[in-house]
Amino acid sequence: MLFERYRPSMAAPSSSGLEVLLSTLQDAGDTESTLNILNVLDELLSAGTDRRIHYMISKGGSESLLMALLNTAQNVPPNYTLLLPILHLLAKVGHRDRRIGVKAEKAEAVLVMLGLLRQNLKDARRAAACLWVIQVFCASVSTATLLGKNRGLDIVFRLIPAHTTKHIRTVKAAIDALAALLRSKVNCRTAVSKGYISGLLKLFADWHSNDTEREHIPIQRALLHCLDHATNTSVGRSALVAEGGIELLFQTTQTCMFTRGMECLVEPAVQLMRKCYPKCALSLSSDQSVYSFPLPGKPLNPWDFVPTSQGDAFEDDSDSDNDNDDENEDAENKDYEDDLETDLESLRQRPQPDRPLEQLGQYVRLCPELHHDFQELASGSESEESSDEDSLLNGDKGDRWARSGRRSSRRHRGSAQTPSSRATRKGHPSSVSNGGGHTTPEEEEEEEQKMKAKDLHSQCLRSHEEGHRSMVDRLLERFGACIPHHDPRLYAAAAASTRSIAGYSILAFPDFWGHLPTKGSECMAVRRPNVQRQKVLQDIQRFLCPEDIINKVVFDMEDPSPQCSSDHKDSLRFFSKFECGNLRKAVQVRRFEYDLILNADVNTSRHHQWFYFEVSGMMANVPYRFNIINCEKSNSQFNYGMQPVLYSVREALEGRPRWVRTGSEICYYRNHFQPTRCERSSCFYTLTFTVTFKHDEDVCYLAYHYPYTYSSLQAHLQMLQRSVDPRKVFFRQQNLCNTLAGNPCPLITITACPTSRSWKSLYQLRNRPCVVLTARVHPGESNASWVMKGSLEFLCSSDPLAQSLREAFIFKIIPMLNPDGVINGTHRCSLSGEDLNRQWNKPDPALSPTIYHAKGFLYYLNSIGRTPLVFCDYHGHSRKKNVFLYGCSVKETLWQSGSSVDTSTLKEDPGYRTIPKTLDRIAPAFSFNSCNYLVEKSRASTARVVVWREIGVLRAYTMESTYNGCDQGIYQGMQMGTWELEEMGAKFCQSLLTLRKSTMLYDSKVISHMSLLDDSPLDHKSHNCFVDDEPPCVEEIEYHSPLTSDPPGKDLDSEVNANMYSSAEDEDKDKDGDKQSPRCRRNRSNDLKSHLFPPLCRPDSLESL
Repeated sequence: MLFERYRPSMAAPSSSGLEVLLSTLQDAGDTESTLNILNVLDELLSAGTDRRIHYMISKGGSESLLMALLNTAQNVPPNYTLLLPILHLLAKVGHRDRRIGVKAEKAEAVLVMLGLLRQNLKDARRAAACLWVIQVFCASVSTATLLGKNRGLDIVFRLIPAHTTKHIRTVKAAIDALAALLRSKVNCRTAVSKGYISGLLKLFADWHSNDTEREHIPIQRALLHCLDHATNTSVGRSALVAEGGIELLFQTTQTCMFTRGMECLVEPAVQLMRKCYPKCALSLSSDQSVYSFPLPGKPLNPWDFVPTSQGDAFEDDSDSDNDNDDENEDAENKDYEDDLETDLESLRQRPQPDRPLEQLGQYVRLCPELHHDFQELASGSESEESSDEDSLLNGDKGDRWARSGRRSSRRHRGSAQTPSSRATRKGHPSSVSNGGGHTTPEEEEEEEQKMKAKDLHSQCLRSHEEGHRSMVDRLLERFGACIPHHDPRLYAAAAASTRSIAGYSILAFPDFWGHLPTKGSECMAVRRPNVQRQKVLQDIQRFLCPEDIINKVVFDMEDPSPQCSSDHKDSLRFFSKFECGNLRKAVQVRRFEYDLILNADVNTSRHHQWFYFEVSGMMANVPYRFNIINCEKSNSQFNYGMQPVLYSVREALEGRPRWVRTGSEICYYRNHFQPTRCERSSCFYTLTFTVTFKHDEDVCYLAYHYPYTYSSLQAHLQMLQRSVDPRKVFFRQQNLCNTLAGNPCPLITITACPTSRSWKSLYQLRNRPCVVLTARVHPGESNASWVMKGSLEFLCSSDPLAQSLREAFIFKIIPMLNPDGVINGTHRCSLSGEDLNRQWNKPDPALSPTIYHAKGFLYYLNSIGRTPLVFCDYHGHSRKKNVFLYGCSVKETLWQSGSSVDTSTLKEDPGYRTIPKTLDRIAPAFSFNSCNYLVEKSRASTARVVVWREIGVLRAYTMESTYNGCDQGIYQGMQMGTWELEEMGAKFCQSLLTLRKSTMLYDSKVISHMSLLDDSPLDHKSHNCFVDDEPPCVEEIEYHSPLTSDPPGKDLDSEVNANMYSSAEDEDKDKDGDKQSPRCRRNRSNDLKSHLFPPLCRPDSLESL
């Protein structure tokens, strides 16, 4: 038998006192000896913590108790004087033994226990003891199934009566035992087939309505727990819905929320309703993105939807199939070494180049500073040599597009009413055109009438109508440009040459007009208690009262009909068909509530996070609820104080052109929607927020984060080139390559011009180390572009530190590695449907051209002996606060991965920590303790790891900037704005000066400028946080997790103790069950301590044991 092997060891001379007791317990032949041993064990275990019980379990305590149970139960009739203490102690020990069910099966004690319960159905005290043991046995699903096959469900269910005041302890034990039995899905299906769901609902309703004194709340909680287990199968959930369970639970929550002492029932009931809410597929024709793009060498997928485009479309009539979706955003293609993190040789070994050396000659052109002769320094001329790349800035790019028939003017959307204080006439710009000429007063008045916001969606000026002034000219004439480094004319011209899949012909007003950073940081939003519960209950009301739901589609990208129709007079108007925009569908649910569905990344059915859309037709001071219902991530910073951003055209034209954080009652939680294909493992989450607009009939834009478009970058680069002094700053914009859609991917070179054409000056220039900066490989990480904007503007500025940096380094900057994704409003992928930051190992020149050529350029720099001193890829992080770096270190990787390699003698250059340490001192938003230098095998294909391993760059980083804000430093509790992001970009550049202290001693000017950094340390300390995720949300995001209940150990212990020290006489006497408070019951248990077991052992003997 199972327990025979324990006896020799327990009886051995070296056995401990506990082992001797357990061995004696199995062999004790008389009642008094067994009671004494049980008394000692109970006192011993009750006096300590769970650690003592776990020690007893490790010494075979569970097996000994099971053997004692079997020996005692074999007697006819059983000796309940012994059996009850054994059952009580077995229940207390068993629920802490994870394998108690398996052990009971092997000992053949399971059915014996069920037989004992059958024999004692009319004895409440004995039945309760049997039920507790059955409950702990059911920790094993196989044990629960075995009991169910032997009619255990029927026996236990019959023990649960309607509302009563008798034998409350036994009723509670029966409900808990039933819940434990329902851990088995086989038992769940059996329970459904026998109508137990209906019975449990009726029992809950009866106990809830008749418990007027609120004395039996634990019974009601236990019934909810039982229903939770019963609905772990789809048939169980369907049965609960069919039996009116959601209506009952909803009514219960409405009562309990406003009744003192019953709040503890609300959360379990809400979670159960969320769990059983019928699943609903999104109202889409396909899960695939509305936009598709034909890929070279890829077969076409005929079932994917192809939208009707506006105007001149750059698209194909069929979708391309994407077979390379990652499992999640951090998953890699599986082309990596499994032992990368733990094997020293794998970490140190440099992989072979992925292309022959002969192919690198094409990148010579990307180092113009090495070949430029600087003739202008000799002639004193300020003009610079022209190049093909320069011609792109001056209009040749637009001419090329005009020759191909692709250039189209862009109408402008989104103007609001002009304030009367600024002009006597009220008008609203509705389009951007490049026409010339003048208008008569009558024509101008007619145009102004057409520019009203309320008619914005139905009337637009023609692009090239003769005799009309340009909309850009009229806007600038009336309001004037006021954004540094931004020119609306340049933006409109750049946007006209941008190639999109849908052929966007409309500009979003915020991108066209510009953005001024908010004055002062904005605080994180304060989460109101139970806000998620309120939103979930509103969602459940949709199911209960469908007649109150409008359910009207007010915007749909797949519908070619005009979405700005005047038919929707009582609805908001939505629009997203502009650069960087993302909103697939908008459905009006209630008068002031809208469900919004995001578009998937091009050529995929996934990656729903980024949103950017226009909304108009609102009423002022009315709260509108927006629900984005197809988010994919399991948690979001929106649960921790983050807000979306809003841009008001009315505010902009009144002199406040800025994105601001907005929204109240923000929460993020799992919903009942699923993809149209109904994949079993797929689920969606809702981001809900409420916006109260300031102005009637305004035109506003809402976005996940501060948008930054490809056209903004192109216009910004032109402004920067115009702003620098060509005699001092060497600034070149070149085309790294063209993207899949044919958009140029710019590469910027910035350094200081030599002071003269002398050999010494040119030698110093051409031997400056390179710093390579990249950004926006993930289109939805717009914060990375704002950080890059700060770096670019600082490097082109007249700041002494910027001048020192230009004299010390040559900067090679690729500010947007994924232009196509940015343009088309994707979140993670390029047009190929792949995450470009997972393609660096073996980039495909056809499908990932920007990565292929960026890596080729780095190979080229390495081949000519100019390996970059620093490489940094700017990113955004959706799960953490602050700004921090990921780097690469052999030692730290071996430490964190638990490798057996001895690192004490391993030598490694610690220079990879220099920049993070400097940033922690000078950058307010930076957190050194959030940095990590682990080289994970799952990140083996990212830019940081590939550049470190293959190119040999010691300081290869990913810089992550939060979407939310900071929880340390002077920005603690504040959300990051564009000013703070741009500051971070400048600070990163400033930190590079610390790398040149030892190599530029001859340049006193650099050293003096570096002292500016040393003299102004920040008074802040980074927090120590190495985890990616925030603490658990204050409200449950998921609803499949177990319902909140009392701690099973303490709750069961207190019930067992009360049953142990009560007699049959007390049970009859206490017909009102548990009317006494828990504290009174505990005191009563203490008073009755050792009532059953006489104190035969002295305290010192217990201590010795």
